[in-house]
Amino acid sequence: MEMSCHYCVVERHRYNPLHIIEEWNGSFFQRTHLKSLGLRVQLGHTPDDHCYNPRPSAGNDFVVVDANGVHEVALDFCGCDTAQLRYKQLLRMRWYPATTTDPQTAATFNVLEHYHLLSYESKVSAYEFYHSLSRRTDNTRLSPVRDRYSAFMRIVHQWRHLRQLRRGGRGHDPGGIAETKAGELAVLCPACPHPDKNLPRGWENSPPATRWLYSLFVAIDANFRLKRKAVSSDQVDPGLNAGWAYFVEERAYKSYLSERTNERQERSSCVSHNAVNMADTKSSRGLAATGIGTIDCARHEFKLPNGVGDLQKGERYLNMDYIVFSALVGFTVTMLNISYDIACQWSKKLWTRMENMPAHLHIPHNDILVRYFVPKFHIAAHVAACQLSFSWNLTKWAGRTDGEAPERGWANANRVASSTKEMGPGTRRDTLDDHFGDWNWKKTTAFGRTLKRKMEEAVKWEREHRIALYDLEGTIQPALLGEWGVEVEMWEGDSTHTNPFESKLAPITQAAVKSQLAELEAQELQAGINRSLDDDVSPSVLISGGIELEDMQLRLKHDISHLSLHPTDKQREAIIHRTNALQRRVDSWCRYQQLYMPVVSTLRSSTNSSPSTQSPLKPQDFPLHLPSALEHFNCDRRLMEYEWELRQAQGHDALNELRSHLRLRSHMYKFKDKNLRGQASSTRAQNLIGRVEAKKDAAVEKYKRARQAMASLSRWLDKMGWEERFRALKYEDIRPMGDFAGGHTQGTGTISWIWLVTDGDSSLSENERVQDCVRIEWCKARARAARWSEEVELLAEEMRRVLAFLEWQSSWWHQRTTLRSFEKVTDQEGLQAYAYRQAALRSAMRKSFQAQWSFVSQLGSAPMVSIPAFDDDGSPSVDAPLATTDF
Repeated sequence: MEMSCHYCVVERHRYNPLHIIEEWNGSFFQRTHLKSLGLRVQLGHTPDDHCYNPRPSAGNDFVVVDANGVHEVALDFCGCDTAQLRYKQLLRMRWYPATTTDPQTAATFNVLEHYHLLSYESKVSAYEFYHSLSRRTDNTRLSPVRDRYSAFMRIVHQWRHLRQLRRGGRGHDPGGIAETKAGELAVLCPACPHPDKNLPRGWENSPPATRWLYSLFVAIDANFRLKRKAVSSDQVDPGLNAGWAYFVEERAYKSYLSERTNERQERSSCVSHNAVNMADTKSSRGLAATGIGTIDCARHEFKLPNGVGDLQKGERYLNMDYIVFSALVGFTVTMLNISYDIACQWSKKLWTRMENMPAHLHIPHNDILVRYFVPKFHIAAHVAACQLSFSWNLTKWAGRTDGEAPERGWANANRVASSTKEMGPGTRRDTLDDHFGDWNWKKTTAFGRTLKRKMEEAVKWEREHRIALYDLEGTIQPALLGEWGVEVEMWEGDSTHTNPFESKLAPITQAAVKSQLAELEAQELQAGINRSLDDDVSPSVLISGGIELEDMQLRLKHDISHLSLHPTDKQREAIIHRTNALQRRVDSWCRYQQLYMPVVSTLRSSTNSSPSTQSPLKPQDFPLHLPSALEHFNCDRRLMEYEWELRQAQGHDALNELRSHLRLRSHMYKFKDKNLRGQASSTRAQNLIGRVEAKKDAAVEKYKRARQAMASLSRWLDKMGWEERFRALKYEDIRPMGDFAGGHTQGTGTISWIWLVTDGDSSLSENERVQDCVRIEWCKARARAARWSEEVELLAEEMRRVLAFLEWQSSWWHQRTTLRSFEKVTDQEGLQAYAYRQAALRSAMRKSFQAQWSFVSQLGSAPMVSIPAFDDDGSPSVDAPLATTDF
């Protein structure tokens, strides 16, 4: 190690004033500071020049934050007549000042660039980063380190904003920052359709078979991790981005919300949202924002300009509508595909709600084909009707889009939630804007690899599904294929036609069977046959009433067993009222039962003993003795037939309820794991899940009772084959559709039979039922092959659009070089150099992507937007050799 004297150390470090110096004290090396050795940093001149009018910083106490620690330096500003303002002198030194008036703190460009990139990748907070630098300066706390954390936070905030402005080309625009438009600083998705940027001429007039390729795919979602505490205010911390990037403009947004605070949101008719609005389980106490709502590019996972906004309490339409339309007004399309996990409900009255919004948020929806979808991961929690009507898999011109783009983005953004929730409103919005911009940029740079991989997979699966469809059609009569094909095409052209993916067999329900039995009795009365022994209660009404009483008994028994050891007076009163009401209904029903089933009176009299004392009412344990329970006693065969029909319907109803509650439970678990944190919120959600679990268990018991009754009746009625449709329900069968038992996966496991059983009319022939199943399977096979074929076409178009967009963007940056003029030649040089570099980067990315996608022949098939080429005209490029220019 070379040793130097104090004088040599100072002289050698005039160009490196922030190096760490260690001094030999006779026993060991001890850290010291260049300031204490006599080094003074002179601004406004080169280190070798002498300033004749140096002006020391205030108190001769200047602090610089660098990547190797926090430094105290002796700093002199230049006071010559030609000297620049002090903050500009610091910027020329590549030190960013904490303030423009008499600065005493600065951070080097090096540490800001280092932290900026580190915050993108590791999501480290400024607090953690600054205190790491503080410990690197002195990890013993023996020498106090100057606390410049607040100043560093302010510098980082401004640094993020200025970088966005620079990358958005605002420094090259004559209007400067003041004329920045809404969403202009956002990183656009090159693969999405942008007229005059990456779409061919006349795209809007192309036939529907081609125009669908220019559709816009968007996905909507909310995130309740990115909340903000009720600290600071918009007056104290207004932010620097006024709606210029991803967040909507805050003043207009809050003004809109404040005018409509009393609007009520209609309840959902879908099972996954009917029991509870899970967003309302988020307590807003102590929070200024419970989360954010966003609209993303559904195909490429980009955050859209002006597509982010704060949520005050839950995922209300009021908030989401404003955010969605703020983003959509920036696009010109003829076909729009919207994915939302509650699209089935949200899409209702959407355009009516839009008419009540500010005029600048209106879109020409009458000129746009708008289609709604539910993301593939979420759709399993919806009712069967939604799974058919809002499916990405079954809808024409959707490709293999899954609609889950926002979910992937949350995995990246959620890691910054712990730091942004403590920020003021403006700083938080600007910070999240910056992180969303980095997410979009990383997606842009990865297009070469990601689109190539997707295309290779799409070509492979398109071939396999096309062959599978061909093999299936070889087993079906051509006449049927033609008939089914017409049905599918009619539905694809107009969704008001019959959905070909729905079964044509009428489902069996208890209500339907009751109606059929009532109609049958009415026909018998018209024919002069009266089997009723009472004017008010017919045989079918007697049996259906008994089954209803059976359900009521089980519900009351369940509620009594779940009472606490010390119930409240209100709870005890409610149970007593229900017990009395059930006892009265049982007594009334038994009187009619004695008319139709006199053997029951004998059975009850032989089993009842005379109690010496009056026993408490227990109608929940009273034996009803329906025909299925009278195994050793004669009973009217017609009553047994009625119960058989009703028990079959009860079994179907129980399976439908079981499937519905399994979907709802799955939806609640997903929402809880994704959005809820903290004991209070998790406990409320767990209580709701517990109630759904209880309903699921009740459906299981209901099915088992129905099956047990059918097993008893089948021996008397000689019923055969019913066990195939009503199997024994085991514990391992009670699972959601996507769960596989025994450690199996989707490739090796099987779906539980409860999701495969049909509830169609059993009176139809076996051939009719088989043909209906084959038709549905053919429709699905056709849809799978079509979606993969569409995916290949769509990916080829997206590749073409990416190349066209990068070419347009390169041209755009070239145009920036001459838009603005400066008096100083050096300023003009810097302006042009930056624009040339950005243009060269886009050209290099375009060449790289084109080389990776050379195997796709369709890239050159569509006409491109006419854009001047700059690759071979002698202008600078990334790979060009170094050159010097005289000005």
